[in-house]
Amino acid sequence: MQLKKINIVAIGGGHGLGRVLSTLSFMGNKLTGIVTTTDNGGSTGRLRKRSSTIAWGDLRNCLTELVDENSIGSQLFNFRFKGEDELGGHNLGNLILYGLGKIQSSPMESITLVRSILRVKTKVLPMSETPTDLMAFYPEGLCRLGEMSVDEMPIMPTDLMLAPLVKAVEPCIDALDNADLIILGPGSFLTSVVPPLLIMDIAKAIDKSKAHCVFIDNIVAEHSPAATLTLDEKLDWIERNIGCMPIDTVICQDKNISSDRVKIICQDLAHNNFEHYHDNEKLLHALEVCVRQIPLDESHAG
Repeated sequence: MQLKKINIVAIGGGHGLGRVLSTLSFMGNKLTGIVTTTDNGGSTGRLRKRSSTIAWGDLRNCLTELVDENSIGSQLFNFRFKGEDELGGHNLGNLILYGLGKIQSSPMESITLVRSILRVKTKVLPMSETPTDLMAFYPEGLCRLGEMSVDEMPIMPTDLMLAPLVKAVEPCIDALDNADLIILGPGSFLTSVVPPLLIMDIAKAIDKSKAHCVFIDNIVAEHSPAATLTLDEKLDWIERNIGCMPIDTVICQDKNISSDRVKIICQDLAHNNFEHYHDNEKLLHALEVCVRQIPLDESHAG
């Protein structure tokens, strides 16, 4: 089955998900990105401290990955102010989305408007329209709030939850209900891949879906406590925290990765110039291999 004939939902954080969306951008409206909105660092974190809002940075990054990097739209939304004044370090795209969030009645309306401006056909959705943060629980009762705190800790949390608990936007559930392939990752395991799965609506939709679910592992070890986990430990952690283990296949670079629980597709995925980046052509080939496993009669292909 060809990729362009099926419905795909990709879930994760800005840079990793952006890479997947860029790779599959030719699919247009048959592709949906569900974006983590819990980031509390950098320009996004400063905007969230100023006023209660979802994290816009990962959404902005995913949107710009779907347009020509040399276009005026891409340059505008990726422009970052320099200097030490109040604007220094802020990304213009984040500020535009933040401003639109104050004008429009919902984040979804703001994103729809930006998609129209950038002429993006692919649906890019926030995991929720309600601001929320990661809350991590550790042995001996220790608790940390916020993505940055979670990734900076030297040990894995026993549990993660969202505070406050939030609901998914309805188009996320509709996309998952109609998906033939669900992609998780790549990106930071705890702060990019897991947060959308902590929303009960999303976890339930994935659990009941007949779609083939693939996890794309990172090429190099991430800078977080999850870097020490084996693949099976990651799968166990997901199952314990969201109540199901939906992953059928793992795409990875490391030939030493093995598991009795899922199918492994191991291929060279690294970009020739940036070893920590997935190369678009190599990733596309691996996804095509994965898609061949999907029975035609179980898909929504038209």
